[in-house]
Amino acid sequence: MKKGARAAVDHVVVNTLRDMERAAAIFTTLGFTLTPLGRHSLGSINHLMMTPGAYLELVGVPTEGLQRQDVLNSPFGLNGLVFRSEDADKTYALLTKAGVTPSTPTAFSRPVNLGTQVADARFRTVRLPDDLFPAGRVYFCEHLTPQLVWRDEWMTHPNGFRQIEIIRVESPSPERDAARYAVVAGQTPQQTSAGWQVTTIDKIRIEFVAGKTSRFSALGLVFGALDIISAAASATPEVNWRLTEENRAVLTIQSLGLCLECRSASDE
Repeated sequence: MKKGARAAVDHVVVNTLRDMERAAAIFTTLGFTLTPLGRHSLGSINHLMMTPGAYLELVGVPTEGLQRQDVLNSPFGLNGLVFRSEDADKTYALLTKAGVTPSTPTAFSRPVNLGTQVADARFRTVRLPDDLFPAGRVYFCEHLTPQLVWRDEWMTHPNGFRQIEIIRVESPSPERDAARYAVVAGQTPQQTSAGWQVTTIDKIRIEFVAGKTSRFSALGLVFGALDIISAAASATPEVNWRLTEENRAVLTIQSLGLCLECRSASDE
């Protein structure tokens, strides 16, 4: 495969399947600001946890009505990595030229309540083949209405959440998978002491380590400080908070199959 155009990470997806209410309650208790429940025209629902760059998405399916099959077919927990596209048609052409065999662009929308009016947030996505990226869903997203997603009122989190910095992939073939993600991100994979790494144009590290099966295994998040989320996690029965260094900790949400590696921004 040839290298594609350099791409930033748009967002990372946690699949809650039919358990959105509980997942949203846990993240709210931990001090994240969640966007109001969104309902996609394709049959899925979501909440977002925004940053100025890549954001975290909880996705699931509604209890009634149309239910998006690719969400139902996807693993529970951390299962999606989405790159940003400025033009879905150009992205499709570049990926095809690179030998990745993407799906043709798919358009969908969801209504956003702005208080005085309701507007449709519109998107176009280009999916990558599951057999080449078995860890989870990997695709590109073009935001036709970014002003309805990145809004000031959703950017501030009581727990100080600032950014996503690491996405870890376990794989039986970490070198092979790193090479494939590097093609998609338009970067060159680098060997590390733990395995392999691809750093995207927006400085998010996709780390590849050896594992028995292919899966997204952990997410690295940066906070202004860890005191608020530490206190919230310690008071939440469904989560485990383990301090690993002075300004670093691992947050495990067993019920969602999530491992979040948390770092204070002061620990550079």
